[in-house]
Amino acid sequence: MKKEIIATSVALGLTALALQAARCKPLETVPYVDLKKYVGSWFEIATFPQWFESGCTFTSAAYGLAKDGSIIVKNRCIKENKIKIVEGRAVVADRTSNAKLEVQFQWPFKGKYWIIALADDYSYAMVGHPNRNYLWILSRRSTLDEQIYNQLLVQAAEQGFDVRKLVKTVQV
Repeated sequence: MKKEIIATSVALGLTALALQAARCKPLETVPYVDLKKYVGSWFEIATFPQWFESGCTFTSAAYGLAKDGSIIVKNRCIKENKIKIVEGRAVVADRTSNAKLEVQFQWPFKGKYWIIALADDYSYAMVGHPNRNYLWILSRRSTLDEQIYNQLLVQAAEQGFDVRKLVKTVQV
């Protein structure tokens, strides 16, 4: 019994060290995002709970390209049986990859929106913040295959995100 407690403690300690080590590395994005393919409708499959989404269900986002090259962002959810819509703009922060964006919903506040996983066919994506306090798993459909979801969890953990904080979004 004592050996099991020690072994469990050591395993937990090593897991914490691995998580901390991953957090010290810079957050890696996908190599390139074709913004014309990325825009459109996305459903939130899972997220780290945030105050601005508190009480939301059926959360989705619609992205569109503006004439000036920015991205029009329209986030939508159902909160207290009412449709809640928040609009903003995103600008590409890294033109080499198009994977790092800055989103602004209310001046002067901006948020980093880094695309850290993306299906070849743009059917799902994972978006995070370099501080590892924000994470979203998105899909073009309101559901995502569980195997893909689990693969994304592994990728997020390898990038230093505490995936235990992820909460699946009610979509149906």
